[in-house]
Amino acid sequence: MSKAKTATDKATATAEYAIANGAEAFKAGFDKAIKNYDLVLGYGKDTAEAVMKSATVAGKGVETLNGELYAYSKQSLEDSITATKAIMGSKSLHEAFEYQSDFAKSAFESYIGEMTKFGELFTATTKDSFAPLQGRVEAWLDVVQTAKA
Repeated sequence: MSKAKTATDKATATAEYAIANGAEAFKAGFDKAIKNYDLVLGYGKDTAEAVMKSATVAGKGVETLNGELYAYSKQSLEDSITATKAIMGSKSLHEAFEYQSDFAKSAFESYIGEMTKFGELFTATTKDSFAPLQGRVEAWLDVVQTAKA
């Protein structure tokens, strides 16, 4: 009977050891999961803020581009009306041709200048819009590396 008691005691000790270690392992795993959940949650919050900031900057950029386009269109129309009045009021065909040539030259130069300005504004808006999002990939890699540890 003593052999049976020793085997029972061994089995009991092994079971108690397994339960104690299992509880500790479960607690450690649970704590790690909560910590990682908090990291992922924080990453999600930071990413949402970055997206909102990016959208705000993009919206302001589009508003600026729209204002510039409106101002250019208005000025272009006014210049066209002025040129048309000058051409219609000319006293000779040669004078009308000079007015038309001057208008075409100034309109082309104005167009090139405005397109350059639009390109610069668009580039700046795009760059500024993506700036808040640039660090999000590195932040995600940090979250993954921290979760692995």
